Amino acid sequence: MKIQRDNFERGLGTSRRSERGMATLIFIVLLSIMLILVMAESGALFHLHREVKFLEQQQIKRLNLSQTNAPSAASLAKTTGTK
Repeated sequence: MKIQRDNFERGLGTSRRSERGMATLIFIVLLSIMLILVMAESGALFHLHREVKFLEQQQIKRLNLSQTNAPSAASLAKTTGTK
C-alpha cells in the first residue's frame, strides 16, 4: 500500500476540511440566493396587494355612483302611477 506524500506531509484531515469548507460556502451562497428570491417575491406580493385594494376601491366608488344615478323605487312609482 502506497502512502501519498502530500497526505503524509499535510496530515490526513486537511483535504477533508477543505472539502467541508467548500460545501459550507456553497450552502451559504445557495441560502443567500434563496433569501434574495424570497424578499423579491415578498415585495412583489406587497405591491400586488396594494394594487388589488386600489382596484377594489375604484370598483366600490363606481358601483356607488351607479346606484345614486339609478331612479329610486319611489320615483318609479310616481311615473307609472302605482304606489
